[in-house]
Amino acid sequence: MRLLVTPFPQQQFNQTEDRRSALPSRGVTCFDCHVNGHTNAATHLVGYIRPQEFRHRIDTPSLRGVNIQRLFGSQRALKTVEDFTEFEQRAAYFDGDPVIATKKGVNILERGSQVHFMAEFEALLDFPPAPKLDVFGKLDPAKATKAELNGEAVFNGKGQCVACHTAPYFTDNSMHNLQTERFFKPQMINGRMASMDGPIKTFPLRGIKEPPYLHDGRLLTLEDTVEFFNLVLGTKLTADEKKDLVAYMRVL
Repeated sequence: MRLLVTPFPQQQFNQTEDRRSALPSRGVTCFDCHVNGHTNAATHLVGYIRPQEFRHRIDTPSLRGVNIQRLFGSQRALKTVEDFTEFEQRAAYFDGDPVIATKKGVNILERGSQVHFMAEFEALLDFPPAPKLDVFGKLDPAKATKAELNGEAVFNGKGQCVACHTAPYFTDNSMHNLQTERFFKPQMINGRMASMDGPIKTFPLRGIKEPPYLHDGRLLTLEDTVEFFNLVLGTKLTADEKKDLVAYMRVL
């Protein structure tokens, strides 16, 4: 816990003249972005892609339920939370530039103790309560509304959500390529190149009632998310089915 709230040097918010912030700081902590083990919902540019216009925007995901996940980073497919911690320190904090990192005092954490201890604490961060779900991740008919039950049926049937988001944590701990480039031609939008996403990890849906959505914040609400997958997967959901599906996801 101490390490997760300890400021470490970082590229943008440091005490050197090239910082991006108006005021200098001694660095950032893990919990600056993952507030209380959750998220501040901020987005930032991925640090390891060049040239600049191809750098993807990425969300700050919640750390809730991190103990059941087997992939870390939306596209990097890091295999453990320890790997992710080291990656953030060595690469993301300094845009993948080892020379700048050395000049600005990168703090290399010791894997066998510090990194491991941080992971041990993170494993305690559980999903928020979902009182309408039973031990198998199914709705309890005695507690659920008609709309929520209908939404569960859509989730497990016509909506095809369950193909990737399996109960009880609603993830298959795998990666999938939605091939969204089928719907547009690569083009520059606000200084960023809209191009193919490639494989994206399946995020757990437990606690999904709180944003951000998708891996890069392009979807602002659950309604947007349902419509996005309705178009990408071609499920042809009706207006009532979409509404019920959103109602169901709000109880996960």
